[in-house]
Order: sequence, then structure tokens, then C-alpha cells
Amino acid sequence: MERAFANRTEAGRLLAEKLVNYAGRADVIVLGLPRGGVPVAFEVAQRLGALLDVFIVRKLGVPGFEELAAGAIASGGVRVLNEDVMRAIPHADEAINAITARETAELERREQIYREGRPPPELRDRIVILVDDGLATGATMRAAVKALRERGAAKIVVAVPVGPPDTCHELEERADETICLSTPEFFQAVGQYYEDFSQTSDEDVRELLSQAAQNTT
Repeated sequence: MERAFANRTEAGRLLAEKLVNYAGRADVIVLGLPRGGVPVAFEVAQRLGALLDVFIVRKLGVPGFEELAAGAIASGGVRVLNEDVMRAIPHADEAINAITARETAELERREQIYREGRPPPELRDRIVILVDDGLATGATMRAAVKALRERGAAKIVVAVPVGPPDTCHELEERADETICLSTPEFFQAVGQYYEDFSQTSDEDVRELLSQAAQNTT
């Protein structure tokens, strides 16, 4: 197995080294995918001297097989569906609409608690660096990229510490630039490439965003 990252903080610092061309630019913003992507994104934003915010994406899990993504929703009302998975679900439209309603409520809840009254950032005509702690199927990241296209981002950079080669390649075709530090051939799960992959809490996310906001004011 390829080397593991000690934790998300180290992964973020290593990822930032591949993004130094974006340092010091006023038109750059770093968006972390909650929850686990935010500690990684925090380190990237600190190194680049860029604004940090969250871009919330929720996976639409197949009923009874929630780890299997039938699609995803993202901030701004965007929904992306995996048609291959949808065809295998009985009464797919009804099931996915119910899941979408539930996950939309969770997305809106997180928007409120993470920002603590801070307005969402303006993304039009900006370079957006989308960061997560790793890719698996890539469903949530694909939804995020599509949503950012609709929000008028000038350039979308996907940056992750680890992901399977085929998922990273697919993102290369959708984003303007994709950085995957490690692309192990026999990928199973993101957590296996971290020595410490403990869960990131809502409070952790809120604290990092608050700290980043203070650092850039």
C-alpha cells in the first residue's frame, strides 16, 4: 500500500505544495467539502493566503445500501444522478425524490450552523479550489463541480490527497485542473491511507471556518 498520511492536517500541507501557483491571488477561494475535507482545505487556504469556506454536498444513498451513491445534491439546488445505479432501483424516481428531500433539509441545516450568520461567498468569476480528504466514487465531487459551473466560477480546481485512478481521471475531464496526490491502483477506501482518520465533527468545521475568517479580516 502507498504511504499513509499522518492525518488531514498533514495531507492539507502536502496538497498545498502542489497549489503554490495560486498563492497570494485575490480571486482565489478554497472550498472544503464537509466534514472531512474542511481540515484539509484549512491548511491549503492558510498556505495560499486565500479565503476559506465550505461547499456542502450530500450523497443520495440507495435505500438499504446507503454507501452506494445514486447521485448527490449540492449547495444551490443542483442534483446529479448516476443513471446506471438509478436503473437498478425499484420505483427509482419516487425513492430518490424522498431521499433528496431528506438530504436537502440536512444540507440547509449545515449551511446555517457552519457559517454562523456569515453570508455564502460570491463565486462568480473566481478561481475555486475544491478540496476533500479523498475521493471514492467521486459522486459528491462531480455534483460540486457541476454546481460551481452553474454559479459561474472562472476556474475549478479539484484537489485531494488520495483517490482511485479512474475517479481522478474522470474528474480531470470535468474540472479545469485536478490534483490527486496519491492514486493507488488497489484502492478500497479513503480511510486506509490515513494513520488518523477520526471523524470530523460539526464543531470542528465551525471552529476552523471561524478561525479562517478571523485570519483573513
